[in-house]
Amino acid sequence: MSEATATMEFDQEIKQMGDKIASLTLKQAKSLSDYLKHEYQIEPAAGGAVMMAPAGDGGGADAAPAKTEFDVVLTSFGEKKLDVVKLVKTMTGSTLMESKKLVESVPATIKQAVPEAEAKKLKSELEAAGGTVELK
Repeated sequence: MSEATATMEFDQEIKQMGDKIASLTLKQAKSLSDYLKHEYQIEPAAGGAVMMAPAGDGGGADAAPAKTEFDVVLTSFGEKKLDVVKLVKTMTGSTLMESKKLVESVPATIKQAVPEAEAKKLKSELEAAGGTVELK
């Protein structure tokens, strides 16, 4: 199967469309799935797993430098949990209780698909409050 894949050629437009689909966040993939189902009665196999499969393939590593949107993921809240909870509340617009649950469920995605500059700003603010953050 890998030999057949290595010799396959694809149109540039198809490659671009495939790359866009493979880079979708989970929320975006769900929205696309809903749209295709509503507008064209097309349902993805296994609830969208087909769309997510290319992301696990190591072949997409070359596209990583071109990434323009990032997910801000809190991996630890550190010793100043209350400060981190308050900041998460401000960033997400959620209630204090929702923010506390989110922070306590680390690793937790605070924001999805944000521009690089905003993601770096959010990361530095969370780290200043005592949290540990990864940009994915």
